[in-house]
Order: sequence, then structure tokens, then C-alpha cells
Amino acid sequence: MTSKKTAPALRDGCAVRVSVAEVSGHPPKRVLIVYHSQSGHTEQLAEAAARGASCEEGVRVKVLRAGRATVEDLLDCDGLLLGTPENFGYMSGMMKDFFDRTYDAARGRVGNLPYAVFVSAGNDGSGAVREIERIARGYPFKRVAEPVIAVGPVTEASLEASRELGQTLAAGLVFGVF
Repeated sequence: MTSKKTAPALRDGCAVRVSVAEVSGHPPKRVLIVYHSQSGHTEQLAEAAARGASCEEGVRVKVLRAGRATVEDLLDCDGLLLGTPENFGYMSGMMKDFFDRTYDAARGRVGNLPYAVFVSAGNDGSGAVREIERIARGYPFKRVAEPVIAVGPVTEASLEASRELGQTLAAGLVFGVF
């Protein structure tokens, strides 16, 4: 089936396009954003990532705090964004809890699930990223973008980077890149 060309419209600041999923009649791609936040910084990054992912037509976005996310949520997604504050050079305890609760049931059933990471860091964020990547290899997940690390207070630049991360993952899913 051929799509008709239309001028892009704007929806929440995003160019709206007819997507491959809509044209071909495929179900929407599902992006899951799992995050933990105490200060609100990581939550702001998660919201920005969700706005970015929502810019892509043919995508459903589900945003959950790490303590509420389940293995069913994980098994029901096509792409995953993980957000954590950096705590003592590591991911948050709640993010680690999410991995602990889902690992056995999901391992081997997620088949190289595309994922990316965003971190709200007080230091450099590298320890949190390194440990998430280490665990992600065991599921296995497949990293599809460089992590976004927001050092210090959340800025417009870090929010934009998170928005772009969400949109990149969503677009890659819709167009079959990941």
C-alpha cells in the first residue's frame, strides 16, 4: 500500500508523519520507560523522553516508576528506556530492584530488546551506565543509542537530549532499524 504525501503538521512541537506502522496496518510499537527518581531530576528526563517517543506516529508509550514496573510490562514492549539517578556511583536501588524482579522471568524471552539509558548524575554517571549495561547483556538487551547523562541540575539541553533519545528509539522501532 502506498502512503499519500502530506505536509507535516505539528503536534506538541513534533512533526507528525504518516508512519510505516499506519500505512502497513501493523500494530503500534510499544516503548516502555522505566525510571526511578527521588529529587525529581530523573523524572523530568523520563517525561522528556516520553514526549520524544510520543512524537513518532505508530508508537504507544508507557512510563512507569521502577517500583511499579513488572515483568509483564517488560515482555510487552518493543523498546525500553531506563532512567536512574546516580547513587554512590551506581544505579538507584529501585532500578536494581526492577532488574532483580524481572531478570529470571524475562531472561531469554526478550530477544535483544532495543534499549537506551538516561542518568541524572551528581558525578559523571559512568558507574550507573556501566552496571546497567552489564545487567542488560544478561537478558539480553541491545543498546541502540549512547546514554544521556545529565550532570548536575536538569537543563534545557539535558531535557532536549532525553527527548531526542526517546524519539530516536521510537523512530528506530517504527522504521525497523532496531
